[in-house]
Amino acid sequence: MTAVREGAVPQSTAALAESCTRLRAVHRDYPRVYAVAEMAEQPKRRWWALAQGIRGDRLHRMVARALEDVGDLEAAGAEVAAALIHAVVGRVAALVVLEGRAWDAGLDNLWIHMDSDGCIDWAGVADPVLRVLPGDCWSGSPAAVTVPCERALLMWTACRCRTALSVVFDALVCVAPVDRALLWAMVGESVLGAATLMPVLGGVPESVATRRGQGLLDAFEAVGVPVRARAERQSIRRPAAHALAS
Repeated sequence: MTAVREGAVPQSTAALAESCTRLRAVHRDYPRVYAVAEMAEQPKRRWWALAQGIRGDRLHRMVARALEDVGDLEAAGAEVAAALIHAVVGRVAALVVLEGRAWDAGLDNLWIHMDSDGCIDWAGVADPVLRVLPGDCWSGSPAAVTVPCERALLMWTACRCRTALSVVFDALVCVAPVDRALLWAMVGESVLGAATLMPVLGGVPESVATRRGQGLLDAFEAVGVPVRARAERQSIRRPAAHALAS
């Protein structure tokens, strides 16, 4: 049995740790914008499991907090939705585009962190094992599951995100009058945002980023969600990078 050095990263988390190091470097001023935490290493203060946290009055309190800022219930709901969509989709989409890897963005794996103002500023995963492509340096290790091809990675990611977001959206529309078509269109915007920014901030070739971004949109459409639909909406205040990463 191989001894683990004190302070060494456990094998099952090593791939995630490597990827998150790169994601933190993408936005050095706000390193939490795209990276996630490995929950086994985190105290639970201000963290909540997405599967449990969307029940009860948590979303109601988040919308009420946003309403104080924007003064309109629909816009407040859209602002909360934008933060949750970034936590579920925007972060993992950045990793898919940047490295052709993905963590599990399913409902039962995600955790959300709140700042002192009651806003989402970080996300975490309970299971740190990544899905990777053949030829990835972590393929065959305890830190990764190898999928057959890029399309399989994109389909798996879209399916896991869809399961999480469907439940989140079901809960959100009960507390704010936000149209579902708008919510899924915002998912598409989140993917496109990652595909646009990663070549600029992360150095991935633009052709690769475009292929993976469009492929992820195709995968969402294939599982039945209209992420390319255009929805009419009033202007909402997007969560700024410092708000997401503070």
